[in-house]
Amino acid sequence: MRAIQINRFGTPDVLGVVTSPRPEPGAGDVLIRTVATSINPVDDKTREGAIGEGTPPLPMTLGWDLAGIVVDGGSSGLRTGERVIAMSHQLSSGRGTWADLVALPACAVAAAPQAVSLVEAATLPLPGLTALQTLDWLEVSAGERLLIAGAAGAVGGLALQIARARGVEVDALVSRDAQVAFAHDHGADFVTTDRHALQGRRYDAVFDTFGAFVTDAAADGGRYASIATQAGSVPDLSARGVRTTVNQVHEDGAGLSELTRLVDDGALRLRVHSTFGLHEIQAAHERYLQGGLTGKIAVTF
Repeated sequence: MRAIQINRFGTPDVLGVVTSPRPEPGAGDVLIRTVATSINPVDDKTREGAIGEGTPPLPMTLGWDLAGIVVDGGSSGLRTGERVIAMSHQLSSGRGTWADLVALPACAVAAAPQAVSLVEAATLPLPGLTALQTLDWLEVSAGERLLIAGAAGAVGGLALQIARARGVEVDALVSRDAQVAFAHDHGADFVTTDRHALQGRRYDAVFDTFGAFVTDAAADGGRYASIATQAGSVPDLSARGVRTTVNQVHEDGAGLSELTRLVDDGALRLRVHSTFGLHEIQAAHERYLQGGLTGKIAVTF
């Protein structure tokens, strides 16, 4: 079978399509034929060697996101031919999703949304779970006020929609004027590109997607979650009773099922910026590096 691998770290030209052995599903695994995947920041960092300690050994199959068709459901209850989505924690498991066939634990797999194509669905797992799990940690509920820093990005845009579906009042900090309309259209009440405009505003919870560290925006007794691991720890806010975390995503089939429901209910809209074929993987990464994306980059098999 085909797989996208690297045997050294570097620029996108280290990415290659190779012939790899067919995976043998273990007990509790589901074997999936990949239809589409997508590029995430962690894939880019892994490819260039920026992860450091904890990186799986080379050669390595990359990829966290997956949308495809069940080949063998094992004991999972998933039927052969069923459309599914999955997220593999590639750094810890070594199971990359950029391959024709992928064997993953059943607990990391869920039925795919019916309202969108598998190419669109492939953009959902990693950013969707990151958004969902971080919102769950923040414990924001209907009527509470949430600030999302980076509300037009892949994670922030999904977090905005999930929070609004839960009845949360959301304000947004975005990086460019061109992103203001997106945040308003997806439910944000107040949107700004200027962090100084947040002065005097206080929130029950702050979701920081890029290391903005707008810590003054968290109300006393509130919560502050960052997902920007590269930016380091959130400053200690315990003197104001503010709980803080740098949240890291984990495999979560139940969470994927919740995301599927939100998509099929029309509460969660997915964004594909562009689609590349398997053998265009280097070009796909080059486009990712150019930035200015209005959605995720999908890769089809």
